[in-house]
Amino acid sequence: MKILVSNDDGYLATGINTLAEALAEVGEVVVVAPDRNHSGASNSLTLHSPLRIHKVRDNCYCVNGTPSDSVHLALSGYLDFEPDIVVSGINHGANLGDDVIYSGTVAAAMEGRFLGFPAVALSMVGPRATHFATAAQIACELVKRLERETLAPDTILNVNVPDLPYSALAGVQSTRLGFRHRSEPLIKSRDPHGRTIYWIGPAGDGQDAGPGTDFEAIEQGYVSVTPLKVDLTRHDAVGPLQDWLNR
Repeated sequence: MKILVSNDDGYLATGINTLAEALAEVGEVVVVAPDRNHSGASNSLTLHSPLRIHKVRDNCYCVNGTPSDSVHLALSGYLDFEPDIVVSGINHGANLGDDVIYSGTVAAAMEGRFLGFPAVALSMVGPRATHFATAAQIACELVKRLERETLAPDTILNVNVPDLPYSALAGVQSTRLGFRHRSEPLIKSRDPHGRTIYWIGPAGDGQDAGPGTDFEAIEQGYVSVTPLKVDLTRHDAVGPLQDWLNR
């Protein structure tokens, strides 16, 4: 089994290196990841400046671009083989609820899915996560299961793992995305030259965080596995929208 690994925290991050090491016990791993942190990059591609890929060590390459750039380059001609699956992570922080809209981790997996490959995104929940080995073990289990039984071709698995030892996990749950409260207000400050600068405020807490959500699963000590669909069309609204347009 051949596995492409990427992330949005950069190729030096603890998460991606722990993941790659664990998955090497499952199959042949190649890492193609950004050369620096690109958290919050979402699905952005670099279209107006050249991209460069540098070999860091055997089967590990860094890209001066986004997570989507990294996966796109890897799957669109840079690698001389096609992987069987794309695994993105392990992200240093949660990707719960509407985090997935902004997440470079999820975007890397989504790029793999766009290009026709099964894909999984993994994140550790916690501001200073330490139990990356737990998420890596979950990743190995899911990859083995996907090798045996594939999912629908438009499905990405978004996996969030509590920052706990593997033995302390309550289990694994299939969940839906919750929804966060509005983010905290922007943070206004000044640079060393006295000019006004702004920082995006922290993400809000869970608003829709009840039964069945990824928020609730994490709160109860479960690994949350949410099936994401690439097609964003609200299909049940297409007919009513046409009626509205015809009025």
